[in-house]
Amino acid sequence: MTAMKRTDFSFDLPPHLIAQFPPATRGSSRLMVLDRWGGEPLHREVTDLPSLLEPGSLLVFNNAKVRKARLLGVSRETGKPVEFLLLHPVNPRDDRSWLTMSPRAKRRRVGSRYVFADALEGEIAEAGEAYRVLRFDRPVDDSWLERYGHIPLPPYIKRPDTSLDAERYQTVYAQASGSVAAPTAGLHFTEELLGGLARRGIEWVFITLHVGLGTFLPVRTEDIEDHPMHEEVFSIDRLSAQKILRAKAEGRPIVAVGTTSVRTLESAWKQGSLAAGTGRTALFIYPGYTFKVIDALFTNFHTPESTLLMLVSAFAGRERLLKAYETAIQESYRFYSYGDAMFIPRQRATCLGECSP
Repeated sequence: MTAMKRTDFSFDLPPHLIAQFPPATRGSSRLMVLDRWGGEPLHREVTDLPSLLEPGSLLVFNNAKVRKARLLGVSRETGKPVEFLLLHPVNPRDDRSWLTMSPRAKRRRVGSRYVFADALEGEIAEAGEAYRVLRFDRPVDDSWLERYGHIPLPPYIKRPDTSLDAERYQTVYAQASGSVAAPTAGLHFTEELLGGLARRGIEWVFITLHVGLGTFLPVRTEDIEDHPMHEEVFSIDRLSAQKILRAKAEGRPIVAVGTTSVRTLESAWKQGSLAAGTGRTALFIYPGYTFKVIDALFTNFHTPESTLLMLVSAFAGRERLLKAYETAIQESYRFYSYGDAMFIPRQRATCLGECSP
């Protein structure tokens, strides 16, 4: 098989289609339904999802909670403004040293010092190709970040974060703090939508993957197989694993809500079973991958040449997915984190919610 190129996953997106704000009401986004077997995509609303799912479907949500991991400060040497994205403590038992990312990272040299809110000071202790280790003069924990940190909006959202983002860049079911980006497919779900799913007899479970460097790092290699994925931490509790295994044994569809749920499930599948517990994954899913757990996918529209787009291409087919993206652009769908959604079902779109696969 010929190696796939990064440019095989390129597309041109008009900047005005990149959603800069969430929709006025959570859950009011549009929903494209993409049939993997042929036919034109269907144009629905996210609120239609309960009627689009097969009876007995099991949804899998990522309940990671976004921490206010973006720090704004100034350089001690130059007085110029700086920002850092705190990924996670280098050592789980030490809140003073954090693995970080920063714009203009090459300027952040070992020994450089910075001042942040609350007179917090930090110094670059280590510099890698894609990261910096920032050592603070006192512990920086979730409580401090909640007070002084900022919501880590993606760089394609060209505005400062606001109090609205503190609510809307977080799922309604977020629980496990530690993620530096929202599992954005879940942003569409409301208590009302979950109630509608329950009334249809649709079940769901929660798993956790904390978004970090593995999701953020862009693909820079020409051949996508050469791209190094960095590890991210995930966990699946025993009850969730049991429910997923039971659904698979009964032939009910497993619907992953978001690419982080996909990577967690596929990483935890060991020797024909789903392993409960905590683990680390550097799984890179691209076309040619054989899915072992998921049957359907609810996701957002992703950036060109990203590992997320490659994952969805592996599930839906690259050419089919890119053609659907062309349609989405023609139909003025909103893209990326605060944008619209796509549902890729197990069965043909002509018999959604009614006929067998």
